[in-house]
Amino acid sequence: MIFFPAAMKALVLNRPGGGLALQDVDLPDRPDECRVQVRMAGICGTDLELIRGYADFAGVPGHEFTGVVVEAPPHARSWMGRRVVGEINVGCGDCRFCRLGVKEHCERRSVLGIRDRSGAFAEYVSLPPDNLREIPEDLEDERAVFVEPTAAACRILEQTEVGPSTRAAVVGDGRMGLLTAQVLRAAGAAVTVVGRHPEKLAVAAALDLPALPDADADPLARAFDLVIDVSGRAAGLSLALRLTRPRGVVVLKSTFHGELAWTPWPAIVDEITLVGSRCGPFAPAISRIRSAEVNVRPLISRVVPLDDWPAAFEAAARELKVLFHVGG
Repeated sequence: MIFFPAAMKALVLNRPGGGLALQDVDLPDRPDECRVQVRMAGICGTDLELIRGYADFAGVPGHEFTGVVVEAPPHARSWMGRRVVGEINVGCGDCRFCRLGVKEHCERRSVLGIRDRSGAFAEYVSLPPDNLREIPEDLEDERAVFVEPTAAACRILEQTEVGPSTRAAVVGDGRMGLLTAQVLRAAGAAVTVVGRHPEKLAVAAALDLPALPDADADPLARAFDLVIDVSGRAAGLSLALRLTRPRGVVVLKSTFHGELAWTPWPAIVDEITLVGSRCGPFAPAISRIRSAEVNVRPLISRVVPLDDWPAAFEAAARELKVLFHVGG
């Protein structure tokens, strides 16, 4: 029998106006779910936006993680001891979307570290067995923690046609932009990264991805079949629309707190398709990271303990990928 502590360390976003704090909180206790001891967790752009008020979330954030299952309900004992990542959407199981197998749009869903469910910036996290995916032995935690955002990039391949004839641009040179560009390239597309940070564009170039500053992008107006906005800022959509050819596709990946002002008529006249895109399939993400088709190592800027969260979040606002080493 495993004996658990009465409380655990967790990074808590307090509302209203309380900000982040490392606190002792109760362990997650959901009898029908697996309890996972978190080994590593990553800070992403959504986490930074949660602090600014996105989704009005209060609680423990964090949704990119690796961990080991340390407790499981009777019907899921086979998960005990396995190293896992986790799909972040938990559906009700009864609504029309859940019956269609689309729990990502369940009207009563909870979302790990984002909506009505404590997240992974903690020593333990809880998820249903159906949300867990085992990590291959040769995929170490530092790479496996990128599975969730890489899966979100793979979702684009389910929503659009991507192949050797596809001319694609990724607007945004951050962590999600560089993952997305590599996923599109692995699918055969010719990809250009457009961003505004010289040091991040240099990482793109080191990954053999053509890259240029957004200030130099005007000559490429209407040049791309497919443009992905992962800029995390309101101006990203305007640039994405300018880069897209008539009857091209713009995929919206940015989630940020605030309003978006844009002029719709150019998209209407050019018959541009706008596609919202969120979470995606884990199996191809694991495969692409494992094979190094998606090379995540150059994206890691630092790995720190959870106790160093103030410096970690400060760094995450300007660097590529900051990881928490939580346990294990």
